[in-house]
Amino acid sequence: MHVIWDWNGTLVDDLPIVVECVNAALREIGEDPIDADDYRDHFVRPVHRFYESLLERSITEQEWATLDRTFHERYAHSLDRVPLADGAAEALDAVDARGWSQSILSMWWEEDLTACVVRRGLDDRMVLVQGNRNDGGGTKAAHLRLHLETLGIGPSLAVLIGDSLDDAAAARELGAGCVLYDGGSHHPAELKKTGVPVAATLTDAVDLAAPDGP
Repeated sequence: MHVIWDWNGTLVDDLPIVVECVNAALREIGEDPIDADDYRDHFVRPVHRFYESLLERSITEQEWATLDRTFHERYAHSLDRVPLADGAAEALDAVDARGWSQSILSMWWEEDLTACVVRRGLDDRMVLVQGNRNDGGGTKAAHLRLHLETLGIGPSLAVLIGDSLDDAAAARELGAGCVLYDGGSHHPAELKKTGVPVAATLTDAVDLAAPDGP
């Protein structure tokens, strides 16, 4: 069995920082700030659809460029304030204890992701750390396909642990397993609508990733 970890909102608890960065981006186009509930109510990929849902209108190409640039600039300057999620270390230990392999697949830019994973001393535990190279704001399915191909394993041998509806959609499209953690991008009720197991803690997520459940 192989566990593919999402990063933002899963292994790291960055929702408060993400909301700050979204608000910085919204200010740049003259829009009002949001709170965490607003974010979780509206988050979707592709990310430009999130802003359109949030603002209840279409956004221009220029607005999207401003939103995307501002968000990532602010987020990059906030990395030192992003903690590991509660129970992340224990969850990684639990995967190792089961004799499974593990990797990280994120929609965050790969260069920044890799540096952050190394700084936290997690790189040696992962057989692969892969991020976004050229698809800003897109969906995860194509990235998951590449990740599995790079790992050289079939989807049936992998379980994606993430926090978003897009994680569930990507796993379903590729035929991989999926467990969703409710500490990130969406309210638990929305996660449960996907039909995949939903965990309140990351260690519970590892238990649910087992072929026969906990």
